[in-house]
Amino acid sequence: MTSEEDGAAQGEALHGGLANAGAVFRRGSLVERPAPPTARALHAHLRALKEHGFDAAPTPVRLTTEGREQLTYVPGDVALPPLPRWAMTETALRSVGSLLRRLHDAGAAITVDTRAAWPQALADPEGGTMLCHNDVCPENVVFRDGRATALIDFDLAAPGRPLWDVAMAARYWVPMLDPESAAALHPAGLDVPKRLRLLADSYGLSRQQRAELPGVIEQATASCRAFVADRVAGGDPVYTQVLSQRDGWRRWDRVQEWLVAHREVFMTTLLD
Repeated sequence: MTSEEDGAAQGEALHGGLANAGAVFRRGSLVERPAPPTARALHAHLRALKEHGFDAAPTPVRLTTEGREQLTYVPGDVALPPLPRWAMTETALRSVGSLLRRLHDAGAAITVDTRAAWPQALADPEGGTMLCHNDVCPENVVFRDGRATALIDFDLAAPGRPLWDVAMAARYWVPMLDPESAAALHPAGLDVPKRLRLLADSYGLSRQQRAELPGVIEQATASCRAFVADRVAGGDPVYTQVLSQRDGWRRWDRVQEWLVAHREVFMTTLLD
């Protein structure tokens, strides 16, 4: 019996996300999931975050001999696509920005383990001295009473600029998508420029960071496209299926062209 089969027999399967689909289980107060290659360094970082006042992430418990990790279960609601309207309210958006700022404030005081081979798949290409989450998507944010209260799944964490994490979050939570692409997963009627400004305000971006944000979002979108292309080229059935269901590469072309065409609108709204 595989560890996944054993988990299914003894625990509750937790759904959401693509990378570990079908391999994450809850057993009482613990979650057991595949351990990332950087698990030891990542667990040390998560403990350090708590020591620096950030209690909005799972606490590592142990690594198993089967290559899995156990962490504390974080109760709450996680939005899965198609995203419910409660997850896309302005209150929810502001809470995501505030939560991300809390993560970065705590992370800024922690020295990143440079010996760890942090994953580069979604890492900031310009690098940085702080460990970014890199995947603050709806499936990785836990809500209570309509507000973001915790972040989970730090598997793609890597050193980078705080602004890179904000740009990655903006892609999902604003969302930074053309209307046709957004309609497939998000509620209708979202005011993208206004929501981008709300995210910047709730995080507390400086004027210089606001001026840089649209360009960094374009950069982050290109990285996400490359991430998907790499998975598809490697024969990953999950990403291959998702790509085929979401208009293939035409969607990515459309999103990237739309971001460039609206760059000045976003800049004006952020700096006004």
